[in-house]
Amino acid sequence: MAIVSPVSPRCMEPLWRPVRRLNRAGIPEKYRPWLLDPASLTERLIGHCRQHFHVQLLDQRRARPLCSEAMAVGMRRGTRAVVRQVRLMCGDTPWVYARTIIPPPTLARKFHRFARLGTRSLGAVLFADPSMERGEVEIARLTPSDQLYHQVARDLRDKPAVIWGRRSLFRLGGKPLLVCEFFLPDIPEFME
Repeated sequence: MAIVSPVSPRCMEPLWRPVRRLNRAGIPEKYRPWLLDPASLTERLIGHCRQHFHVQLLDQRRARPLCSEAMAVGMRRGTRAVVRQVRLMCGDTPWVYARTIIPPPTLARKFHRFARLGTRSLGAVLFADPSMERGEVEIARLTPSDQLYHQVARDLRDKPAVIWGRRSLFRLGGKPLLVCEFFLPDIPEFME
């Protein structure tokens, strides 16, 4: 079992790159279709899981997002948002770590339901909303020098050298919501 040192102040944020500017050949084949698929990740995972698919809520509270997350949703640095962290599970196996940033204006009026999702799937709510617009997909690779790596890999028995992830800015009724999804080593090969 690998020993992971605590996050140091020198840890950095991942570098997110738009898919259109990405060298796709550098992404391992196992992860490439997961990262580039435009469909609902929840629906895809349910289709791949031969056991009980479920959402494991790790944490959801008002917190300061990372700088790049705050910029993506148009927040001032230091402002608090609802930060939701979950694992998408097939049986007892974590396949995806997901992190969602919900800025205060998005929680107003009809969108307050996002603050009370619990173990329900955010993807099911997003893709069912007719006002939903999805922005460009960005890809990043996490390494142990990234702040998020230690959260994403926290309970993994074997810590991979790299964890691949994607993020998209969604708009519901014009209000922003950032969804980041990191694909864990036990996720199966993608099937159409």
